Amino acid sequence: MIAIGCTGGIGAGKSTVTGLLAEFGAETVIADAIARRLLSEPGEVLDAVIDRFGPSVLDGTGAIDRRALAAQVFADGRARSDLEDIVHPMVAVEILAALDRHRDTSTVVVVELPLLVETDARRRYGLDGVLVVDVPEHLAIERLTALRQMTESDARARIAAQTDSGTRLRAADFVIVNVGTLDELAVMTAGAWGWMRGLEPQATTR
Repeated sequence: MIAIGCTGGIGAGKSTVTGLLAEFGAETVIADAIARRLLSEPGEVLDAVIDRFGPSVLDGTGAIDRRALAAQVFADGRARSDLEDIVHPMVAVEILAALDRHRDTSTVVVVELPLLVETDARRRYGLDGVLVVDVPEHLAIERLTALRQMTESDARARIAAQTDSGTRLRAADFVIVNVGTLDELAVMTAGAWGWMRGLEPQATTR
């Protein structure tokens, strides 16, 4: 198995890159999708979130209202840290289990992790490489306001809550700068796929 972490700031296009890599043949594990599922189904994570943040983060059906929860955690660093402490350990368990399923294969597994650098994911998951999708801040804000209907202040708050671009880039083994068209992004992603396929598993934790 070749295990690759894919990360980037909000609005950079890492999910699009992960989707393209899946088309090329990678197995993908998406941390945000795992977190969304854990927050949407009855269990330990949902109970802990309700205990910490109260019923105001629930919608009319009793499910998590992601906008209401985001409004709390992106306005308060302590609240964000508390949410991460609840959700991240359970997400990590599922990521490790997914990697274990491919451990003795020749598969390329791409783990999409928005907080790869912040959570020391290279060491935690025994990653063989890190792919960073990068974009200038002004372009990320344009995308977030146009495509996700965020206000500019909300977009800036989300960006500020993440590690800076320079820190992510210093952790990278391969960088895609996503400032062009989807076709151009596909070409760059094909280059990243070729890089991954040429790696030898070298992670010392495996």
